[in-house]
Amino acid sequence: MTDFYPITLCGLKRKLPLIPISKNTKIASFNILGDAELTQKVALELSKKLKKIEFDYLVGPEVKVVPLIYELAKRLGHKKYVICRKSVKPYMTSPSILKPLSHFPKHVRPLVINGEDKIMLSGKKVVIVDDVVSTGVTIRMIKYLMDKIGAKVVATVAVIRQGEKQFDEMENFIYLAELPLFKDTTI
Repeated sequence: MTDFYPITLCGLKRKLPLIPISKNTKIASFNILGDAELTQKVALELSKKLKKIEFDYLVGPEVKVVPLIYELAKRLGHKKYVICRKSVKPYMTSPSILKPLSHFPKHVRPLVINGEDKIMLSGKKVVIVDDVVSTGVTIRMIKYLMDKIGAKVVATVAVIRQGEKQFDEMENFIYLAELPLFKDTTI
């Protein structure tokens, strides 16, 4: 039997399944993929906050955040956005690959950006978009990749900040809601 954690986000109620991530810890699993209503509401709220920030492109990891980045780009009048892949794809020309740093968890995959996107982002201001930030590893990987290609990260946005980790090193970290980690004593 799955336990759920109720959340109200942008006026919409959702029940998030509690998923074990270790012997004594569970997370409330937030997945915006496939939820068009929530994606639109979240994009509206985040776009209001992003209107105050000057930037050229939105950048995010595959795959769950793709509908959100699309909605944000549409609402903000941006004609292009960039998705970092986890492996080189046949359509890519001169891709740049960032392998996880040695101190990152073993499950972290490389990030890959297409050569055309690399050229487009070089010298530009970007906003990193993700659905959930818990450890910050994905965001840091994208930031390192942007530094490597010469793009400047001016803000990071997420729907949810999860856990107790501090994210002081992220410039302009914007999020809409917080989720705790669930220890055996809190479940």
